[in-house]
Amino acid sequence: MTQILPFPDPSGADGPPMPSAVPAAPPDPSRATLSEAWAAASDAALTGFALAAVTRPGPVLWVQDRLSALEAGRPYATGLARQVIHVQAGRIADLLAAMEMGLSCPSLAAVMGEVWGEAPRLDFTATKRLAMRAEGAGVPCWLLRRGAEPGLSAARERWRVASLPSAPAPFDDRAPGVPRWRAELFRSRSRAPGAWVAGHDGAAQDRLGFAPLLGDGAVAQGAGAGARRAAR
Repeated sequence: MTQILPFPDPSGADGPPMPSAVPAAPPDPSRATLSEAWAAASDAALTGFALAAVTRPGPVLWVQDRLSALEAGRPYATGLARQVIHVQAGRIADLLAAMEMGLSCPSLAAVMGEVWGEAPRLDFTATKRLAMRAEGAGVPCWLLRRGAEPGLSAARERWRVASLPSAPAPFDDRAPGVPRWRAELFRSRSRAPGAWVAGHDGAAQDRLGFAPLLGDGAVAQGAGAGARRAAR
């Protein structure tokens, strides 16, 4: 279950605390449906955000097209603290077929499809099939997109994700803390769009929390161990 977590103060010991409350009806990206997440080609935020949204026990089926594996690399299962079944697909049609087969297995925690660049085969019909299979099986499904622009899709929720400086480490300000992301929900069938700072509790991988973005940009500019040292 997605929970609202108290984030560490991102502005340093001398700055104002970051609000920990979110607007009404905070997003729940762990739902068993099809969601899409978009990021810049060089940003690795997609992997962390999508995996932090997975709350079910069990392995994750991760299907990559050939360009994603070449440009972004394969998911490093050892560092993900979760069993990952990796499949590399030579064509988008093969990627879709593998994802649909995975969604017929209710013991999976989630099915991820990672696609690089524009993909005409990922049209409304293809995404509608994924959405219906995910909801029918009760298995969350994600399409992770890099190097492309959002087109027509049946995804129930669509996100733009970007990396933010990590939270301050609680015991060593020279070390990176837990990861954080800028998560913008720009289209949803069930809730109002919005933008948040998203992150998960490092001691509890099944809890993803959201806090509102600061209007003055303090999260992006003043967060992280490096910024705290520079301010001294």
